[in-house]
Amino acid sequence: MLKVLTTFTEIGMLAYWLLASALVLQLVSVDPSLMYSDYQNPLVVAWNWSFFPIDVAFAVIGLTARFGSATGVLRFKLQTVAAVLMLCAGLMAISYWTMTGEFSLTRWAMNTWLIIVGVANLILAKPDATVPA
Repeated sequence: MLKVLTTFTEIGMLAYWLLASALVLQLVSVDPSLMYSDYQNPLVVAWNWSFFPIDVAFAVIGLTARFGSATGVLRFKLQTVAAVLMLCAGLMAISYWTMTGEFSLTRWAMNTWLIIVGVANLILAKPDATVPA
């Protein structure tokens, strides 16, 4: 079940960044009430886009570990890196909103989810001992 939830989370993150890119390119529009607070402030926009590398990295690395050709210890290492990046991405966002005193149930829930799934993968992931690296 954790693999399914993790895969859903990783695909969802890639979908988020596809939507964010489409917004920048003005291919789509989103109701401003659905955007993060102060979303037109260039510093906040830069803050949001600073998550792009870590978010895409955990999603691509995690999906590659799960569905790619890596086996054994290499697969375990990729899963661990993806889980750590996922945990860090969620924690960084929650830390920012804590420091700014902002609370949005949706944003907090999504980023708390990243923390929970990241930690769960770190605790429950085990190397595949049947296939050598």
